[in-house]
Amino acid sequence: MSASKPIVNIAAYKFITFDDTVEKRSAFRAICEELGLKGTILLSPEGINLFLAGAREGIDGFLSWLRADQRFADIEAKESYYDRQPFTKMLVKLKREIITMKNPLIRPEEGRAPAVNAQTLKRWLDRGHDDHGKPVVMMDTRNAFEVDVGTFDNVVDFRIDKFSEFPAVVEEHKPEFAGKTVVTFCTGGIRCEKAAIHMQNVGYDSVYQLEGGILKYFEEVGGAHYSGDCFVFDYRTALNPQLEATDTTQCFACRAVVTPREQLSPYYVEGESCPHCRKAMRENAPEGAAA
Repeated sequence: MSASKPIVNIAAYKFITFDDTVEKRSAFRAICEELGLKGTILLSPEGINLFLAGAREGIDGFLSWLRADQRFADIEAKESYYDRQPFTKMLVKLKREIITMKNPLIRPEEGRAPAVNAQTLKRWLDRGHDDHGKPVVMMDTRNAFEVDVGTFDNVVDFRIDKFSEFPAVVEEHKPEFAGKTVVTFCTGGIRCEKAAIHMQNVGYDSVYQLEGGILKYFEEVGGAHYSGDCFVFDYRTALNPQLEATDTTQCFACRAVVTPREQLSPYYVEGESCPHCRKAMRENAPEGAAA
């Protein structure tokens, strides 16, 4: 961390039985407020998912506190740095799932699908096949608007709007991946962990999850075989392969991702509108009406 980027951002999750979320919610909120942290923590019977930012000592203090609970003693956090606080609030939410798939039979705590680390994946992509000679296919498990910010080259993208759509669409397309090794991926690893298990359950015979997701891949090997940036769910909007915030932003009005190129449009007014708003207005306007 450099002096010019004093804020530490962490993302972490763990699938584990967590049946006292209601009781623990106030403790999580209190420790974060005491340490001056902001962000979002999701507590669920299936585990925890968190995005936090603050000073180094605050982040370290929180992780020490969290790991004192034996259920989270081995939780790993991915770090990046920023020159200002990317969150405006500190939220601790109770959820049914830490990532919504609406498939209660998927329980990563009971066993994960095989994982591939960043260095091995890069080697496979350099060669065009895995260690057994099978062609490697990258499958994006994120929502379409995230994919549009950046993804791996030659990716399979089902253009889903929410993760709960993934199980049905991936089962429908299973015959297309016969004889191939499929590597699922997402931002930080949580979605592809569920995705890979489901794919095994429906008969995919060679499927892996990218350990730590795109952010861990960026951290360990940079942007090889990846085009664009990685969407993140905070005010930075997107990170480049150097884990630096980019000029990509989100529209305050419609929440669409607005690239630097789109920000040159006369329809982009910071905090008010963007080209995506304009397109939606034109599509929804009554016939013959100006938009």
